[in-house]
Order: sequence, then structure tokens, then C-alpha cells
Amino acid sequence: MRIFRKVVRKLGLNKTDVWRDYFFILLGSAIMGFGIGVFLVDAKVVPGGVSGLSMTIHYLSGGRVPVGLMMWLFNVPLFIWGLAELGKKFGARTFFGFTISSFFVDFFRGDMPAFPSVHFHDSPSVVNLLQHDFIMGVLAGGVLLGIGLGIIFKFRGTTAGTDVFAAVAQKRLAIKPGQTFLVVDFLVITFAGFVIHFKELSQLRPALTLSLYAFLILFVSSRIIDVIIDGFDYARSATIISSKPEEISDVILSQLERGGTIIKGRGLYTDRDRDIVYTVLGRREVSRLIPKVKEIDPDAFVIVENVHEVLGEGFRPRI
Repeated sequence: MRIFRKVVRKLGLNKTDVWRDYFFILLGSAIMGFGIGVFLVDAKVVPGGVSGLSMTIHYLSGGRVPVGLMMWLFNVPLFIWGLAELGKKFGARTFFGFTISSFFVDFFRGDMPAFPSVHFHDSPSVVNLLQHDFIMGVLAGGVLLGIGLGIIFKFRGTTAGTDVFAAVAQKRLAIKPGQTFLVVDFLVITFAGFVIHFKELSQLRPALTLSLYAFLILFVSSRIIDVIIDGFDYARSATIISSKPEEISDVILSQLERGGTIIKGRGLYTDRDRDIVYTVLGRREVSRLIPKVKEIDPDAFVIVENVHEVLGEGFRPRI
């Protein structure tokens, strides 16, 4: 506990923040494990990365090697490599993240010796879903995978795996992480497709179809991760360049009851000084502002942008 307190102080965190983060990493790992273990493994739709490679080994072994165990075994050397290359940022949270997510994959499939009676993937509803509404079952797995990973990343956790490859490649070769993820996931999904095809593991659906589903799941889960980390675009910012900034400001203050800022600027074409109005509004308020601006100044130049987070009076904070 003394070491724990020292680390917390060094990172500038308080105990509440740390326990909150670990709780949500635990929750995200459970959701991720449920999505993979209950839906994707039996559907033979491989999500890429270490989890996808572990599923492929599971198929090659005839189901004798648990997926979660393989995930953990693959991640341990990657974790050690990450510590050596990248230092302490691949520390306790990473080890906790990949360990607990590996545990939950096997837990929900009944592959943990202490919980042999848990078989969520064999429940009639899941079996019926994968047999009669395959795409919905696969999407359910992909959505849960994305939600789980998004929560883990949101609270500064990681599941090691491809994250280590991406971070090291960026450090040593200046390769963008997105490119590393793309290459690794493509190779894993392609490898899994060949294994499923040549081992004739799926009689109902061709291996190519399953691989296409895998790429779909990869896209869906990545989009969900982005939404959870960045949030929905729950606000808009408006930059208004007009010859009548006072009247527009009055509309923002009195009719929309929002604040704003006047920014001094100079037009490149006219070479004249002018005031620029900048304000942040709710999504519905933008549709009220634009007609008012055009009514006041038909020649006004208005830029509206999505805002992921606003910290200040009048807007709810994100976690």
C-alpha cells in the first residue's frame, strides 16, 4: 500500500480517481470479455489483434486451448517488451487490463476451473441468435467489444496487444499507430480466414464471408471506441464574421441566453479590422441562431463546428 500511495502522489492523482479508473477498467474488461467469449468465438468472426490470434489458436486446437488463456500468454511478452521500450506508461493498468479481460473471456465461456458451470455462449437465446440472425449476433459482439475497449481506454487503461506494436513502431520507425493497427488486424483476420477455410471449421458460411464480417466488426467497434472516448457531438461552436457583431451578440445573450467572446481580427481581402463573435451552443440552439444571424446580416460568414467537450457554466461535464 505504501508503494501504491507513492505512485498515486507521483502521478498527481487522488485515491478516488485511481479506484474509479480501476473499477471502470474492470467493467470495460467484463463487457469486452462478454462480447468476445459469448458472441464472436462461436460465430468464428475474428476481431483482429491478440484476441483474434488467440481465437485462431483456439480453432486450430479444436477448442481445447481457451481463448482467454492464449490472450494472456500472448500479452505477457508484449507487456514486458512494452515496459523495456516505452517505460512505466505500460505499467500496472496495462497488466490489470489484459489480465482481467483475458479472465472474463474464459469466465463467460466456462473455461475457468473455478467456474466450470458458466456457459453463457451455450444459452438458448445466444445459440438461436447465431443460427437464425447471424448478423445481429455478430454486431452484438462487435458493439460490446467496442463499448468495453472504449471504457478501458477512457479511463487510461489498455489491453496491451497491438497497442504495444503501435507504440513501439511509432517510437522507432515513426509509423502512425493507425497504420500499425490496420496492418496487424488485416494479417490476423486473413490468417484466421485461411485457418477456417482449410480446417473446414464453418459449414454454414464460407471463410471469406466470415472475414468480411470480421472487417465490419473492426469498423463498428472502432467507431464505438471513438464515440466513448470523444463523446457524442453534444455541442456546437459558432464563429461569426459580420459587420454587425453587436446585434448578433445581443441575440446570443438575450434570446439564446448564452455567452460568447469577441475576438479582434483583420480581413485578408479587405485589410480592415473587424470583430469576430465566437460562442458555444447546444445542438438545437444552432438552428435558432443561424436564421437570426442571416436576418441581421445576410452577408455574415458563419462557421459551425462539432464540440466533444465543454468545461464551464451551462454545459454538463463529461467523466
